[in-house]
Amino acid sequence: MTALLVILCLILIAIVAVQIGKVTELASKIRGEEEVEKITNNRQANLSMIFMVLFLVGCVWSAAHYRNYMLGFGPHEAASAHGGVLDYMFDITLFFTAIVFFITQILLFYFAYKYKAEKGRKALYMPHDNKLEVVWTVIPAVVMTFLVVGGLDAWNEVMADIPEGAKSVLSPTSEDEYLEVEAMGYQFAWNLRYPGEDGLLGTRDFRKITGNNVVGQDWTDEKNIDDFHPNELVLPVNQNIRIRILARDVLHNFDLPHFRVKMDAVPGMPTYFVFKPILTTEQYRQQLKGVPEYEVPDPNQPDKKLWETFNYELACAELCGKGHFSMRRLVKIVTQEEYEAWLKEQQSLYMSSIRGTDDDPRKDELLGIEIKQRKEDFNTKVETALASDTIADKVLRFDYVTFETGSANLTKLSHYELDNLVEALNKYPSMTLEVAGHTDNTGTPEANQLLSESRAQAVYNYLVQNGIDVERLTAVGYGQTKPVDSNDTEAGREKNRRTEFKILTQ
Repeated sequence: MTALLVILCLILIAIVAVQIGKVTELASKIRGEEEVEKITNNRQANLSMIFMVLFLVGCVWSAAHYRNYMLGFGPHEAASAHGGVLDYMFDITLFFTAIVFFITQILLFYFAYKYKAEKGRKALYMPHDNKLEVVWTVIPAVVMTFLVVGGLDAWNEVMADIPEGAKSVLSPTSEDEYLEVEAMGYQFAWNLRYPGEDGLLGTRDFRKITGNNVVGQDWTDEKNIDDFHPNELVLPVNQNIRIRILARDVLHNFDLPHFRVKMDAVPGMPTYFVFKPILTTEQYRQQLKGVPEYEVPDPNQPDKKLWETFNYELACAELCGKGHFSMRRLVKIVTQEEYEAWLKEQQSLYMSSIRGTDDDPRKDELLGIEIKQRKEDFNTKVETALASDTIADKVLRFDYVTFETGSANLTKLSHYELDNLVEALNKYPSMTLEVAGHTDNTGTPEANQLLSESRAQAVYNYLVQNGIDVERLTAVGYGQTKPVDSNDTEAGREKNRRTEFKILTQ
């Protein structure tokens, strides 16, 4: 019904317009063409002046009315250290262009009014005027010179790279340190990659790109082991950030509008941007608090106001395809303490998705990070056992000491945990141990007894070979006589196949 009414209204408007045209034509015949032309010229001239006033007033009003929504005005000051320079350049440019805009618009409409067609008036032609040529050439040239020189100065300041000698770290705390994050755009998302504790991003190879390795990280490069890929850009406030910008397929654009950061992501040509965020997300929200435009309920969260739900964002400012809108990423600027807490929750892509799979070229070796973590865990267990008065707490299982199937030959990765025990024995010279071997009930009791004794002796021999006095060690095999779980399941049997050490004295 509504559509029908709209159509009928349009038809009526068309009929009225046609009838007005006919009436105007008839009036022209009655009054005479010259008189009608004069009336029309006067009317158009007057209307143009009215339009000019309304248009210019509208420009001023709209700028004032929407200033709280525009970057660089109202509450939307730059949230980065360099942003103020760019905003100043924009304001200067706007000042001069606004002057030209208002002058040209006023002259345009005024001339249309003053020099409207009148009977008996002849046009005056001015083919050349040196004075005018100099005026409208020199003045713009001088203004443009200042703008260009100022722009180049701003460019050199804003686009400066990290100073030579600065150190790349995961958690910068001074001007001599910086955090480098890689942002790779592809249809249709941003992949964000942070360095791990080493502060260095590992190498990439586009030929290694897979579904589990979207940037083509080379897992033989040690620097890649601790790199992690969060779904949002989280950065510490008041620290130098270097964004390494890449594209995997088509042209994208890395845009952080509130920080005045904008740089193309070009396939095959890495670019970068260095900036320092100076306002946390919460501080920026407080700037919006009290501004009428942001004191209204958020349509997506009616129980909160717009200023409470504000977030920085990373966008692609290039029309890269129909899924362009989905490249939006959340950006959080947080305090150093909040950033450190967030880092503890992150896990490297290698350790979470690649380690131990067919894509892992290091399946048969132990990583430095694993060696370090295992050592910390082992030392903690020993310290806890030494501090306990309970006998059961003095018995510790080797978690990573293993043997070749059916034999007493230590595997090549077993020595790491045994070396940890050697260090503990050297640290506590009065500590003595019993090394015990255990098996499940697979096979005969006699064979299991012999195997457990041999395995306990293998550990004993390793410790002695590494400088531990034989007087501090005892090797015992218990066979299948002391199970810790049921032998009816594979999981239970696996627990029963174990090598332990018991702290006898400390």
